[in-house]
Amino acid sequence: MSTSRIERDSMGELQVPGDALYAAQTQRAVNNFPVSGQPMPKRFIRALLLAKRAAANANAELDQLPTPMAKAICHAVDDLLTTDDYMQHFPVDVFQTGSGTSSNMNANEVLATLASRHSGQTINPNDHVNCSQSSNDTIPSSIHISAALALHEDLLPALQHFEQVTRAKARTVEHHVKTGRTHLMDAMPVRLSQSLDTWTDQIEGNRQRLEQLQPMLHSLAQGGTAVGTGVNAHPAFAEHFCRALSASTGVTFTPAANFFTHIGSQDIAVALSGQLKTLAVSITKIANDLRWMNSGPLAGLGEIELEALQPGSSIMPGKVNPVIPEAAAMAAAQVIGNDATITLAGQSGNFELNVMLPLVARNLLESLHLLSNVTRLLADKAIASFTVREDRLQQALARNPILVTALNPIIGYQKAAEIAKQAYKEGRPIVDVAAENTDLSRDELTRLLDPAKLTHGGL
Repeated sequence: MSTSRIERDSMGELQVPGDALYAAQTQRAVNNFPVSGQPMPKRFIRALLLAKRAAANANAELDQLPTPMAKAICHAVDDLLTTDDYMQHFPVDVFQTGSGTSSNMNANEVLATLASRHSGQTINPNDHVNCSQSSNDTIPSSIHISAALALHEDLLPALQHFEQVTRAKARTVEHHVKTGRTHLMDAMPVRLSQSLDTWTDQIEGNRQRLEQLQPMLHSLAQGGTAVGTGVNAHPAFAEHFCRALSASTGVTFTPAANFFTHIGSQDIAVALSGQLKTLAVSITKIANDLRWMNSGPLAGLGEIELEALQPGSSIMPGKVNPVIPEAAAMAAAQVIGNDATITLAGQSGNFELNVMLPLVARNLLESLHLLSNVTRLLADKAIASFTVREDRLQQALARNPILVTALNPIIGYQKAAEIAKQAYKEGRPIVDVAAENTDLSRDELTRLLDPAKLTHGGL
């Protein structure tokens, strides 16, 4: 068996590996774009294949393709998606032609090869697999499909899991009162549960905003073909395509109200990325709170103790680091960087086509993947499993002169400030200094300065 074979396309002949399922146009892309060594994301290729199957079904229903030919294409898609190593057939680099035409033709050629084998008839990549389609509507649609499925199957469930775990943890630590901090400086006390409920509300808000974006993400460019006019596609193709795709994925997809918008811009992907960035900012805040609260264990705050997962140093025995919050913060930083790239890519909608589509797909799916994973890790290996160091909480509370804020309505801000400064200077409990400098009884001061009471606010 030869190590290569000759394939032909509209530009002439080309050598292709003998066992490759793809043909000349894919090989030209492999030759032309030795840029990053990174192929398109697996999730994107899966979405692209699902789009090809939906297109074949729609074309059969509309008599644009013979039913046996359409079934052969669908069979080829199913064979690929049930094979663990199907990505070996999709080698085209992310940094390719900006329309993603190379990836579209890669899929067309692979499916044409497999469908021809299954059916015993000649199935052409352009005329049959790509029937009623253009790269210019298929690639934007595949971006939406892949992101929608990643959001539906992975990220939203991960966020819901975080909310459930963190709210449950909050109820178990509700009785713990800690020193609040503003500007990283001692402030009025808070319950530990109030900190956790804040994190949960942040994630819940992010989830709700992502859910609001879903209907826009579910609208597809498919049917607009080359520039949005729908040339070479049956007028009912988009509806039939979305019906077939929805049936196979369990997610309801709809034709775009305006194909031109979905082909010429990537505004919806930019909006989704922006919301993922907001989620990344929330994740960073939570990760940093955990790191600060865990810091020490002797020279830091030491309010909680995160689960010990691995040795923290190659030279300092016994050191344990907050590895999960650190990993989460790094993933969040990558998401923020991805958003900057997607923002720039979104600006490349020139007239009737955006020409940075593969880059949008790659970065958007990476952001979804990273956030899905680190959200679960934070919930399960940092929040659910940390223990509270009550002794450290009480030690800090007892020495916190800021508790004197509770006396403002009684003795005034100026007098309270003098008491706080004296307590700081002398390193004494605020209740002792207040007893010496006011007419209030010690019992009354103890009641007014009770940290647990102060976490509820009011007078």
